[in-house]
Amino acid sequence: MKTSRQIRSLITEEAKLELSIQEHEVPDPKDDEVLIKVEASPINPSDLGLLLGPADVTTMESNGEVVTMDVPQSLLRSVGARIGQSLPVGNEGSGTVVEAGKDAEHLIGKMVGLAGGSMYSEYRCVKANACLEMNEGTSAADAASCFVNPLTALGMVETMRMENHTALIHTAAASNLGQMLIKICIDEGVPLINIVRKDEHVELLKSLGATHVCNSSSDNFMSDLVEALVDTGATIGFDATGGGNLSSLLLTAMEVAANKTATEYSRYGSDSFKQVYIYGGLDRSPTTLTRSFGFSWSLGGWLLTPFIGKIGPEKFQELRQKVADEIQTTFKSNYTKEISLEGVLEIENIAEYAQQATGQKYLITP
Repeated sequence: MKTSRQIRSLITEEAKLELSIQEHEVPDPKDDEVLIKVEASPINPSDLGLLLGPADVTTMESNGEVVTMDVPQSLLRSVGARIGQSLPVGNEGSGTVVEAGKDAEHLIGKMVGLAGGSMYSEYRCVKANACLEMNEGTSAADAASCFVNPLTALGMVETMRMENHTALIHTAAASNLGQMLIKICIDEGVPLINIVRKDEHVELLKSLGATHVCNSSSDNFMSDLVEALVDTGATIGFDATGGGNLSSLLLTAMEVAANKTATEYSRYGSDSFKQVYIYGGLDRSPTTLTRSFGFSWSLGGWLLTPFIGKIGPEKFQELRQKVADEIQTTFKSNYTKEISLEGVLEIENIAEYAQQATGQKYLITP
């Protein structure tokens, strides 16, 4: 039986998080299974919840093999279910199929992408139908981010349509995901309002063809946002920050925009239904709502997996094929640094990728 090294994350009863590289056995592929030599896997914000959990990265120490950091006692209860468990990490990645079981032999030698979990590994054995076969000439780096960001961006547009909205708002819009969403919306004629935090991000997104880009750090943010909302009629937003008051500001701006075109006053606010979905946690502070947006509104969470369950296998396959066909254009990801498994445990790298900074995306090449 083969062995494979992989990144593991453990939280101990002593409130310590430990990162290490462990060796584990890799099974031979059974019927309808394939063995993948993992060649690339991104570090997404969604990976950090398992990789680093609620640990305080400023307390990092390394003995050369294991990195330890403190988990604040106030947050230990939130991860109680995983205490004592050494967990593999990595939501998605790509690689070449090197072995296959019965009925999956056609994938041998193919470059595939997948969201199979445990992807910060040298090898991964998975069901063949979990793999997205990439088109000829697709590199591992291009295929590595074929699931989370592309399907989330497509899912936002599909959710907008399913819930009878006609335009949308997106925060943290300068991210790889945000840039994908801009390209999708331009191609499909969907009005989109992009929210960023820096002037250089405004220029970046406009260079991609974005029409509405609002800087949340600008003194004119709310007036610019309301103007964009009046122009587009957007009544649904997707917020990657989660904490703070940004979701509240989106609802408030939607209400102001709706009242600008209202024909009569209502003490209960406009009858325009306003929806904001939180799909990330870039801001770890509490979510704050200031009730200045009437009564016709909703704030909820949005996750990719439940969305896929809603649309069914046929639509899911349609979206997956679109990603494969446009992985080098619409859904191309950019990386600032490539690191090995050992590099994942380097303190300097952890300090950088833990920041989840826009434009700073790491790619692991096991």
